[in-house]
Amino acid sequence: MKKLLTSALVASIIATSSFGADAKTNNVSKNAVTKAEQKAQNDTKLVKEAIKAIEYTQEALVYLNKNDVKKAKEALKNAVGQLAIVLNAPNAPYLLPVDIQIEAFKFAGKLEDVAKLVAQAKVLVAQNKLPQARALLNTLRDEIVIKTINLPLATYPAALNLAIKYLNENKVKEAKDVLAMALATLVEVDTIIPIPIVKAEALVLEASKIVKKDKKEALKYLEEAKYQLALAQTLGYTSTSDTTYKMLTDAIVNLEKEIKANHKTEGLFEKLLKKLKDFKEKSITHVNK
Repeated sequence: MKKLLTSALVASIIATSSFGADAKTNNVSKNAVTKAEQKAQNDTKLVKEAIKAIEYTQEALVYLNKNDVKKAKEALKNAVGQLAIVLNAPNAPYLLPVDIQIEAFKFAGKLEDVAKLVAQAKVLVAQNKLPQARALLNTLRDEIVIKTINLPLATYPAALNLAIKYLNENKVKEAKDVLAMALATLVEVDTIIPIPIVKAEALVLEASKIVKKDKKEALKYLEEAKYQLALAQTLGYTSTSDTTYKMLTDAIVNLEKEIKANHKTEGLFEKLLKKLKDFKEKSITHVNK
């Protein structure tokens, strides 16, 4: 099993916001990313029974390598028993999360640096310097990556029962092969959350909270939110939402005008935050590996 990264470690990976932001703005951005990481870890609940089933499977292989068929059978029966608990549960998922690792990748440059780095990468590709190009392109990431290892409920229990059948027939090699194959069927799913969009939503939310008390600071938050949206778009993060980057930016610009004119902004903030939330949720991608 992979070790989990703690929230503190992820928080330490994440640098400050854009180079023009003040301390308060940076703090809002950093807290937003930390909360997003914590929410991701809380939302992905590891299935204890599935973890136990894998441990019993590994034990069975160890026993078989020691030619202890009796204990191997016991371990496999325990594994099947653990999965039976999950199978009998209502709405059992197809994939059972058994491990989670969370990493944060922070783009350290400025918005205007992105085009330069992309151009450099293209030159490296043209020169067939692919390792250097990959390393350069890998810096153009500003995202939280949640790696979840999952046990496929549709196939794993059948493999365990087949292994037990082989052992009952004294086919130890076949049982070993089946168990090794079952352990190899664990599925990794990477969930990618764009950090700039998370920050933009948090900055607009914070601006809505303080606008009546401190319009100047609220405007700073909105300015930084525009920067983060521009960064997300430039880094290539997309969303399946009907809302576009331009629509969000235009809405923030309109908000800034209304704040400067001392007009009421509660309704505008509410509409913008709703669009930002939908945009963020639909910008999250899931990649099966």
